Amino acid sequence: MRQILIEPTENPKVLKFVADYNLIPGSLELDRDSDISEIPLAQELFNYPFVNRIFITANFIAVAKEDSVEWEHVAENLKNVIEDELLANPRIYLQKKKELYQIYSEMTPNPNVMKFVSNKMLMDGFLECKNVQDAEFVPLAKALFDEFDFVKEVFISDNFVAVTKDNQYEWHQIMTQVRSKVADYLQGGGEISNVEPHPHENPVQKILNRDYTDNEQKISDILMEYVAPAVENDGGKISLMEYDEDSKTAKMLLQGACSGCPSSTATLKNGIENILKQFVPDLVEKVEAVNG
Repeated sequence: MRQILIEPTENPKVLKFVADYNLIPGSLELDRDSDISEIPLAQELFNYPFVNRIFITANFIAVAKEDSVEWEHVAENLKNVIEDELLANPRIYLQKKKELYQIYSEMTPNPNVMKFVSNKMLMDGFLECKNVQDAEFVPLAKALFDEFDFVKEVFISDNFVAVTKDNQYEWHQIMTQVRSKVADYLQGGGEISNVEPHPHENPVQKILNRDYTDNEQKISDILMEYVAPAVENDGGKISLMEYDEDSKTAKMLLQGACSGCPSSTATLKNGIENILKQFVPDLVEKVEAVNG
């Protein structure tokens, strides 16, 4: 708490409120016609109708009052206001507050993967770190690998971080620690990545370095429109990896929470395979999963 001392002046209408540090360089004189939009302390003091002028310099604030009140009735209230405002803005002028990252945890269909969702976008695209070596240029992921030996994979996309743990612990034992680490790291201004994220569109191109054929593009378009949003909501990503026209088999690349998920096979067979058969029956008869 900032400690303020009250000192009288030679002018009975003016009282000094003295701090234990220098408030501003130079001086500042304000009245009710002054622009105080960036000076919260002045805004609070001028809320009192008897305050008609404020002078700030060195380590004190001088307040001039109207004759309608006596200092003995109001000085202590003003002292409290000044202490509170200096605690919030020690340098008088409005300090822009850091944007707070609100992080909440969210289960995924994969029991080993937990999503840590932010109220702010983290990146436009995605990055997957399968081990600490992959995280060399992804500081957020590296911080998680370094902090927790149970972290096996980190997947960052849009506004969430999906963390894959080993079987050493259950999430109820470690979830709070991981959430706090993510929140503290982001709030402290830590870098998320030093490399460009992969774009969401056709990420398989990054792997195969090729363009889709017309048929592959049709399949991918169906995936992106009808399947990908739900998968990404569960902390994962699905992409067309390969397509065999002879057997009409579409191989899907599973990443993030989907990779290694016990329910992935069932999801593919019961959901994605049926969707593709419905929309492109002449192209797809079978779907297979490839864990990323």
